[in-house]
Amino acid sequence: MTVPCRGLLSRALPALLLVSAGLTAQAAEPARPAKTVPKLGADECAVWARELSFAQSVADHDAAAFAAHLHPGAVFGAKRAQPERGRDAIVQGWAGIVEGKKLKLSWYPVMVAIGGEPDIAYSSGPALYESLLPGAKQRYSLGGFQSIWHKDADGVWRVLFDDGVPPVPATAEQVQAFRQARSTECPT
Repeated sequence: MTVPCRGLLSRALPALLLVSAGLTAQAAEPARPAKTVPKLGADECAVWARELSFAQSVADHDAAAFAAHLHPGAVFGAKRAQPERGRDAIVQGWAGIVEGKKLKLSWYPVMVAIGGEPDIAYSSGPALYESLLPGAKQRYSLGGFQSIWHKDADGVWRVLFDDGVPPVPATAEQVQAFRQARSTECPT
């Protein structure tokens, strides 16, 4: 990790701890769309749009666009003993997901927050996993994600930390609710 990233890490650590605590508390059940809609400011809406763009890069199977959403020092699977570290490792680790031949992953934000540091943001929401394997016993599962974003010197928001709530089997009704709750409009 470079020296500038250490300063960023020390500023992002409280948010990462919040994410970790939230993951532990929610691990037994999938993320659900928010029942109350937050009111977000312009910068939070920029992160909202960036989160949707990040999800779209996976839906479009666009590895270059996926990589462009990642901070060079990103950490994915942040709560695991051996998380993926760095843009190149994450791109490699996610290649099969981005390719989308065995698994289709989709997600969207339901919450974005920016605290006392205007270049660090938190986002979270539900995630839908669809097995594309012939004869899969469980086709759909629901989980969730939490991400920490950093606004880089070029003004672009990039994912710095990411983790998720392990998926659990989903019913057809839950899949329909996930799809119906997705909004491209940032709640202002």
